[in-house]
Amino acid sequence: MTYLRRAFKYLIQLTLIFTVLVGILMLAGMIPLDVALAFRKGWESIWLILGIFAVMAAIYPLFGYGKRVIPSTGDPSQLWDSVEQAMEARGYIKAGEGEDGSRRYHLRSVVNRAARLWEDTVTVSPVLGGFQAEGLSRDIARVAMSIDHKLNRYE
Repeated sequence: MTYLRRAFKYLIQLTLIFTVLVGILMLAGMIPLDVALAFRKGWESIWLILGIFAVMAAIYPLFGYGKRVIPSTGDPSQLWDSVEQAMEARGYIKAGEGEDGSRRYHLRSVVNRAARLWEDTVTVSPVLGGFQAEGLSRDIARVAMSIDHKLNRYE
């Protein structure tokens, strides 16, 4: 269900961006106001573009979300303070805890959350040999690096 929700959100976002850009071009007089004149095949082109957006939105969650293991030594219960500090330094606040010992974080800034369509949650779970972070791929790279540098000393 999460996958479908994410795909639908991306479809809405892509469609909205496209509509705004075409609207700006039409209002600026760069393309005709009539869709039949603005696009080579008129409304048929609009449906084709929406179909392409639907395919892109359906595929993006496969590549846009991931997991990354962050190596550490020691008892995870003693390392959570360092994880919390690293997450706060990245602009995340704690949103909750799971029964399995995991912790969920989301961005502090409402603007950043809206830009990510409220799909900004990062889940950090203790695993054998460290922690595992799960969420948006671009955010996970930064979060994992921050946690890694907080937990491990590379000298």
